[in-house]
Amino acid sequence: MELIGKKVNFLGDSITYGVGASTEDKSYINVLKESAGLACARNYGISGTRIARQQKLNPKTMHWDLYAFTERFAQMEDDADIIVVFGGTNDWGHGDAAFGTDADRNMDTFCGALHYLICGLIEKYPAAVICFVTPLHREGDTIPNNSNNLSLKAYVDKIKETAEMYSIPVIDLFATAGFHPDIPVQKELFCPDGVHPNDAGHARVAQRIENFLRRL
Repeated sequence: MELIGKKVNFLGDSITYGVGASTEDKSYINVLKESAGLACARNYGISGTRIARQQKLNPKTMHWDLYAFTERFAQMEDDADIIVVFGGTNDWGHGDAAFGTDADRNMDTFCGALHYLICGLIEKYPAAVICFVTPLHREGDTIPNNSNNLSLKAYVDKIKETAEMYSIPVIDLFATAGFHPDIPVQKELFCPDGVHPNDAGHARVAQRIENFLRRL
């Protein structure tokens, strides 16, 4: 796929927002925009957000989770040629939504939220290229989480399985980013805090996403 002049909406969490990059222009979105010659790269990343809706009432705001991907995608600009959804690590890391089953179709379980989000994006952008990006490896991601005793890979696999049901391409950075923060030398080079890529990590993510999109 030719990328020059394309408009891309990026929906994500802190990594999409740019956390870990030393400056805004070093974030993977802006590196990709410059390298691929995109007309615009709209950043819809919000730190700490999840694909599925948080189930507990926020005691500070007294509101339910208004920032889950399922709650936010409808507010994105309508004229995008490409939609890139990059999330799931926070669902595993600190989300309280149940994992759910493939029969779910609401935003209150992880499985249901994936179906809800994909169907909503297809309806909103019927002619656009929609793709998902799996979570990166993060430090300790084989340790079961406190919510449902699953590893991060269970979330990665579910993203891939659900996207396949709708013929949505998946950029599997869990398998192909080329760095893992449980390996000390790679943590130092690409992901010093164990979760967020640094400038080199963002550049690697941008390269992987660009190469994948060009092959579509």
